[in-house]
Amino acid sequence: MPAMTRRVFAAVFVSWFIAWAAPSAPTFAKATAGEQTTPPNNPLEGNPDAILAGMGGYRVRCADCHGLDGRGVRGPDITQVWNAGRTDEGLFKTIRSGVAGSEMPAFAAPRTSDRDLWQMLAYLKTLAAPAPAAPPRGNAENGAKVFRALCAACHKVDTAGGRLGPDLSRIGSARSREVLLARIRRGSEDFRAGYAPVTVTTPEGAAIQGVKKNEDLFSVQIMDTRERIQGYEKDKVKAVENGRTSAMPVFGPDRLSDSDLDDVLRYLLTLRGFDPTVKQQ
Repeated sequence: MPAMTRRVFAAVFVSWFIAWAAPSAPTFAKATAGEQTTPPNNPLEGNPDAILAGMGGYRVRCADCHGLDGRGVRGPDITQVWNAGRTDEGLFKTIRSGVAGSEMPAFAAPRTSDRDLWQMLAYLKTLAAPAPAAPPRGNAENGAKVFRALCAACHKVDTAGGRLGPDLSRIGSARSREVLLARIRRGSEDFRAGYAPVTVTTPEGAAIQGVKKNEDLFSVQIMDTRERIQGYEKDKVKAVENGRTSAMPVFGPDRLSDSDLDDVLRYLLTLRGFDPTVKQQ
């Protein structure tokens, strides 16, 4: 047998022997009819070593969007997910597969193992907010009416509403009541991608306001206040100025009473989109 062939054969044999002799790893899913089923409950919940490892995994993979405390930055507040009716199994599947049409990516195997996901969920459970003791305030039905009068020109819910502001169809599962209240009463200085305020001044001196959709070194694309997509070459306009505050106005008590604010918040918190992993009432 040639020397090269003997080395290849030896390497294959050693690899096979190690795989055969190694103790099997803990299983986190059972094969059924050629498919894997996910356990209904996290097998690592409460495990101190898993929680510590999950903290590291969460901070590397998730904290940029969801925040170190889980209360949301670009991504939603995920401290309320269990209170909202989500299950360990459903959350595992969401992380594994991602959320279509959103910034939430899929964490596919084998790069992210089942154990990695369960460890991160074990850590996330330690961040979970307790269920609110007091019943929610406000009347959602009246809140929907107030929303249509004051907010729907810029924000879409399901298929109805404007496009200048973010779609709010799932805002109830993305932001806590406290965060929503602060945004409505005090405004916001941070912007989601695609919604940063911008003003383009034409050669004739006309100021065109809108939100920035795309930009490179030579051009900028905006949606103006009439929801028209407009493209401009930077060397052919007088100025392109980025806004520092959100295009969303501040709704103080003079524009939105405390009672109506409670109603709007109650309505917004009902907007959770359709989630097949949450049992429908």
